[in-house]
Amino acid sequence: MEEIGEFVCNLATFELREAMNVTAGTYPRGVDEMREAGLEPAASRLVKPPRVAASPCALECKWLQTIKLADVTGRETERYLVLGQVVATYIDDRFIKDGMVDTAAMRPIARCGYSDYAVVNEVFSIVRPK
Repeated sequence: MEEIGEFVCNLATFELREAMNVTAGTYPRGVDEMREAGLEPAASRLVKPPRVAASPCALECKWLQTIKLADVTGRETERYLVLGQVVATYIDDRFIKDGMVDTAAMRPIARCGYSDYAVVNEVFSIVRPK
């Protein structure tokens, strides 16, 4: 990622949960996690790395920085925070309703801790106070 200065953030969905889990494995440098998970690549519009073809949403990003994280005592960990700027988005047209993204229809998943995940299947709106 840092070498080419670009990456793609693909939305993990309930349908892609098993493949997403495979990509989270520890692999030697150079191993293609998408291939390991049986995911088909699709060409991105503005960055070199491909997006996951089966993902309904992807963010094409230019790499800004990688921050090595420390624990509460200040000791370095093997955890990193990667920051990028979104330069293009892909959203499957099936999930555009009345000009808005129907997030719940994509069924995105969220990491809850341990081995637990949640699936978003309902979305609600709240208007912020002024």
